[in-house]
Amino acid sequence: MPNHPPRILASGDTALTVEFGSTIDTDINRRVLSLDRAVAHARVTGVTETVPTYRSLLVHYDPVAIGFDAMSEELLKLAQLPVDAGSAARQWQIPVVYGGDYGIDLDDVARTHSLTTDEVIARHAKNEYLVAMIGFTPGFAYLSGLDLSIATPRRENPRTETPAGTISIGGAQACVQCLAAPSGWHLLGRTPIRTFHPKRDPVFLLEPGDRIHFHAIPAKDFDALDRAAERGEQVAEWVAS
Repeated sequence: MPNHPPRILASGDTALTVEFGSTIDTDINRRVLSLDRAVAHARVTGVTETVPTYRSLLVHYDPVAIGFDAMSEELLKLAQLPVDAGSAARQWQIPVVYGGDYGIDLDDVARTHSLTTDEVIARHAKNEYLVAMIGFTPGFAYLSGLDLSIATPRRENPRTETPAGTISIGGAQACVQCLAAPSGWHLLGRTPIRTFHPKRDPVFLLEPGDRIHFHAIPAKDFDALDRAAERGEQVAEWVAS
């Protein structure tokens, strides 16, 4: 798709948004993450925090150190740089127990697409996913890369609580959910890993731009891995850096 010029939107008096598009799109997300890295590398005056999303970058800044117009100009200049894919992207192997009590929607998703549960698992696990953004709750990783043959509209009636570690899909999106939370997504399985652990260094395991592969594990292995993750162990395998 063509690289349309980004839009600058005021977000209160101490932040602005650099918007690259209005859809969930891999190329748009690459531009967002590239700008995020460029801002960090350039050490732009006054920037206090950046928050990448699927299609935009929220930039918090100190208005005493730099004004809105100057900040906008600097960000638009950085946004014109060639897209940086990121060097040595981290890759993770994340264990998942699929189906049963761990993935209570797996059977329904299979029926929706006239597939067996094994076929849904295979299609969910075969692709490489990109961590497009972190949001909603601490450590909640939104993933692009879902096999669209199992894309499933969100539930008409969201659940008020779903378990920590849920591996879900909603529409064309996939996720790794860390904390128990409400959700209208479809629960395919659970992982014992903690993408957020306040007593671990690092507190957040996954970052935007990371790559993920899922692999199925038997239910009998879950409890031991869950206890290890609660102690602060990584559990997920770091394949490359």
